[in-house]
Amino acid sequence: MTVRTTPSGRVERFHLFCERVVARLPFGLKSIVAPTFLGFVLINSFTFGLDMALLTMLHGGFAVPLPIAFTAGYVCAFTLAFFLNRTLNFRSHATVGPQLVTYVAVVAVNYAAFIVVLPTFLAATGLQYHLARLVAGGCEAVYMYTAMRLVVFRR
Repeated sequence: MTVRTTPSGRVERFHLFCERVVARLPFGLKSIVAPTFLGFVLINSFTFGLDMALLTMLHGGFAVPLPIAFTAGYVCAFTLAFFLNRTLNFRSHATVGPQLVTYVAVVAVNYAAFIVVLPTFLAATGLQYHLARLVAGGCEAVYMYTAMRLVVFRR
């Protein structure tokens, strides 16, 4: 027999999972790491994987120029990340429109700095393009979590 879970049940299970994992962190990290940070890491790791798969397919498979391939992967991944973080992680019930406008502004800064300029520069200096994207992704993660928690989905 299959048990169907409602969307709100999935949201609560996701948040409860994050709370339980954070509660078990060693070395006093549970007092530093927010459950929303773990949720952000899980969601954005998934969407970053999507970004990398699209980058590989577009640039490696179809020879699309790097800036275009970086952009296409980014747009797809960050659109999905917005809705997953809004629903599952930050459990926001605010009006989507203003949040989306704020998110687009945050993403525009992120895009310029960490999607086009930094990885393109790193690739131009000889770093393999996947590694360039990974390095930029680390910088991007810190910026995006901070902006999402404090600006986009502030309580």
